[in-house]
Order: sequence, then C-alpha cells, then structure tokens
Amino acid sequence: MNSFAQPASTPLVLVVEDEPSIASVLGAYLERDGLRSRVAHDGEEALQLFRQLRPDLILLDIHLPKVDGVDVLRAIRDEGQVPVIMVTALADDVDKLLALRLGADDYVVKPFNPPEVVARVRAVLRRTQAKPQPSAVPIRVGPIEIDVDAHSAVVYDDDGHSAPLSLTLTEFRLLACLAAQPRRCFSRAYLIETCLPESDALERVIDSHLSKLRRKLQLAGQDGLIETVRGIGYRLWPWD
Repeated sequence: MNSFAQPASTPLVLVVEDEPSIASVLGAYLERDGLRSRVAHDGEEALQLFRQLRPDLILLDIHLPKVDGVDVLRAIRDEGQVPVIMVTALADDVDKLLALRLGADDYVVKPFNPPEVVARVRAVLRRTQAKPQPSAVPIRVGPIEIDVDAHSAVVYDDDGHSAPLSLTLTEFRLLACLAAQPRRCFSRAYLIETCLPESDALERVIDSHLSKLRRKLQLAGQDGLIETVRGIGYRLWPWD
C-alpha cells in the first residue's frame, strides 16, 4: 500500500513484509492512524526504498526473500539510526535479543494485534522525535562528554583529542542517564522506565543494549567504565 494523501511532514513508515496480506493490513492500520506507509516485499527492495525515501521508522520482518531481515538491519545501522521495529514469527528470546543487540528499537511477534503494532510505532516515534530538555552545559564524566541538546557523545584521550561515539537512541539515553549521576547504581527496571518509556521490554533487553554500549566504549578505549552490580543493575564508575 502506498500513501500520498497525507502531508509530506507526516511520519513515513516503511513496512518490510513479504506476505501481501500482512503488509496490506499493517499499511491500512498505519494510515488509519494518520501515518504514511510504503511497502517493500523483500530485503533488497527494503534497502533500496530505505536509501531512496529515508523513512521515519521501519517495520522489518526477519525472514525475507533475497536479503534476510537481520542483514537488512545490519546494513541500515551501518548507514544511520532510523528507528526499526522487528516484526517476526520467531518467539525465541535468542532471536529477539539478537535483533536488539544489532540495534533494533523494539519487536513484535506474529500473530499480532495490528492496533498494538501501531501503538508501538507511535511510542517509538515519540521517543525518537521528542526534543530533549534544554541542558545548560554538557555532562562531563571522566573522559566522556555528553551534550543532550546536540544529542552527541564524545570520548577524550589523554592528549585532549575527542572522538565521537556513534550510539543508537537507546544507547545514548542509557549513557546520559548513567552519566548524570556517576557511581549511582540504577536498577534494570528504572533504566527501562527512563530510557525505554512505553515499552514492555524484558529486563534482559537492558543487558543487551548495555552490552553493545560497553563494546562501543571499549573500542573507544574506555573499557570497564560501566560496571554491573550483581542482583541490582548498573552504574557508571569513572576513573579517579
């Protein structure tokens, strides 16, 4: 289903689904809720439309012809941070966590309730399009500087040179939350409520996002900055 009736400023959702009936239902419900939609029926077409249309959000099936959904997600994350909700028939937590570890923002499992999918889309769009609250000065904790207004994070080396951190929205929110109160231990439940609002994500999803954030910090030379407090949660512990 292609929609051109809505204004160009209306968020555009790219539905990547190889089953025409499911794609049609999703498109209809999205447009009924006031969103624009386009459909890609395989992974190759999905990447083509992603680069051509630059959608505001992507609903992405995992099992797709030509290019698998996980490989599509990898390619999308290599090129940008557009929100991605995985739509899959795979109910195994391992598959869900793999998608989240690769940078998906949420997931829904087939068979699904179309209004619930639309609600998830709206929730993710609110998170990704919301303007951050003004911050007088960037947050500086140890070698890391976080500018909430600019939505940027950089790491400084011993010579004072900075290098940007390429983070997903959830990773940025988690880092900003931990850095705002260094050495405080945050529970997984608190981090979900604060950094993944209006999501029913499991607590282990936070583990997945923080694992990826740790990996990026490690690549930036900041290994061990985020500590796990067994049985409680996480804290950011800058070096003295």
